[in-house]
Amino acid sequence: MSGTAAGGPAEVVSREGDKRPAGPVSSTSPVNPAGPVSPAGSAKSAGSAEPASSAGSAGSAEPASSAGSAGSVEPAEPAEPVTSPGSMPPATPKEPAEPDPAATGTPTPAANRAAQAGPGRSTPPTTAPSAAAPPAAAPPAGPVDGADLVGRVADSVRRTAQFIADRRASPADEPDLFLAAEQSLLLGHPLHPTPKSREGLSDTESRLYSPELRGAFALHWLAVDPSVLAADSAWTERGRTLPADQLAARLAGPELPLPDGRVALPVHPWQIRELRHRPTAAELLDAGLLQDLGPHGAPWHPTSSVRTLYRSGAAAMLKLSLGVRITNSRRENLRKELHRGVEVHRLLRSGLAKQWQAAHPCFDIVRDPAWLAVNDRDGAPVAGLDVMIRHNPFGPGDDATCVAGLVSPKPSTLPACQDLRLMRSRLSETVTRLAGRTGRPRGAVATEWFLRYLETVVRPVLWLDSEAGVALEAHQQNTIILLDSEGWPVGGRYRDNQGYYFRESRRAELDRRLPGIGQHSDTFVADDVTDERFAYYLGINNVLGLIGAFGAERLADERLLLAAFRRFLGDIASGPDRLRTSLPTMLLDSPVLRCKANLLTRLHGLDELVGPVDTQSVYVTITNPLHS
Repeated sequence: MSGTAAGGPAEVVSREGDKRPAGPVSSTSPVNPAGPVSPAGSAKSAGSAEPASSAGSAGSAEPASSAGSAGSVEPAEPAEPVTSPGSMPPATPKEPAEPDPAATGTPTPAANRAAQAGPGRSTPPTTAPSAAAPPAAAPPAGPVDGADLVGRVADSVRRTAQFIADRRASPADEPDLFLAAEQSLLLGHPLHPTPKSREGLSDTESRLYSPELRGAFALHWLAVDPSVLAADSAWTERGRTLPADQLAARLAGPELPLPDGRVALPVHPWQIRELRHRPTAAELLDAGLLQDLGPHGAPWHPTSSVRTLYRSGAAAMLKLSLGVRITNSRRENLRKELHRGVEVHRLLRSGLAKQWQAAHPCFDIVRDPAWLAVNDRDGAPVAGLDVMIRHNPFGPGDDATCVAGLVSPKPSTLPACQDLRLMRSRLSETVTRLAGRTGRPRGAVATEWFLRYLETVVRPVLWLDSEAGVALEAHQQNTIILLDSEGWPVGGRYRDNQGYYFRESRRAELDRRLPGIGQHSDTFVADDVTDERFAYYLGINNVLGLIGAFGAERLADERLLLAAFRRFLGDIASGPDRLRTSLPTMLLDSPVLRCKANLLTRLHGLDELVGPVDTQSVYVTITNPLHS
């Protein structure tokens, strides 16, 4: 899912391509962030979005262990407990000993810098500069297309202005809480030069297909001859596997005029126009192996990734292929990514999910247990027609929001005379409301909120790496927080069928859990590459980005939150409940970290879905603010 987000160094654009590193990425020559940089090896673009909490809608078929709402079918695994609003008692976390300027209303240097950056534009946490700048490496090979970059920046700015104007005119959110959260990312990734550029999407199409404009549309349907159909499913209903074609037929409804013997395939309306100009798809249409049935059915809503669609009450979401260039890449599914989604679901059902939820009952992965696609007459995949069927664990009343949406500033719903800050994030509103309700300083409330987030969201992600050797690409748009009725974090979900790293050192262990794992998904990655990517997505993008968001809106002192994060990492690395993941030690001990450079990636016109591994995106070396 490939939307955008705001609030710190958050790589929140859903990664829609697959960039499996072929080998280690060298990080031995630190790069001066102010100077030329060298491309890193394989970096999957941030993503899928596919950005939520768990409670199945009534009557939904659940493929995984998720808590169904009333009337849902029996899940394939024991029902996953979902913390109900208010069921988690207020924690009494140990707060770091440093003084809390946010509690006294004294702006910190970091907060001053954040204020200068503007609302929602966070600045790096306070840290001392390196004594000597590291040497620069060679810049990426290939031409620099400045005119293309300028055009995309202008397109992104124009669209962003439209999104803000539209939301100011109609600030009230959708009653469906998950959908409202998915529609809240108005500004996009704060560290991307073109976060809202969408090449190929007209203004009329943008009104229909943009989550920021609360678009909605009917799906376009194709009838596929079984001879060219490719599909797989691990979606179970009362212990019985439900084939992908049956799932699609259910989503289409009985009124779809589907010819006998054919399979219904949903396609994004924009994509169908594109496919008619592609020779392979056009040949199948001309031969009658694909039959155009036109638009049909109730409207679906784009989520923050633009191409993943949601319908309130439906048992599934649909992650469709969409050839629009969003940020750096065209967002079309790859076959290996479809295999990966089903494979991870089967891995979790092998017993891993029960172990995970015994330790962390309020965290899970939003499953991608089925897919449909089309092959040509020779059996080769036809690009642009791959569809992922994603389990929808969220009911309309579930307060589930991706981190990117939580920290993204948007127009206030209050009249201007009551709220002089016309753009503020839901995070700011939540902390301010909790402070008013409890009578505590905002800085103290923000610190407790952050500590609860570390325990309920970050610790479960580290557990999965420790116990199974599976690292998640948990950037802010892929990470969903479950909030109670007051706004405290009580659980989380991860989503993205693309963003998994199976550690090469744990291959034998994972193969014992699921024989043959990785054969079709291409998910095993060298440990040092896994460490580098895990540190970026979870460490820099997610947690440091969240700290930056707190600082940007003057909710807390960044230094205080950095100290809290260090203590949390130290406990996981060497405390009584320590885990064997290498990430905490890396984040604490490494003087520098590798960070994705979106401006340089965009300047060099790199599409993160194509090309050699070492030129798909650009990474730079930055000073580690956690290192002391």
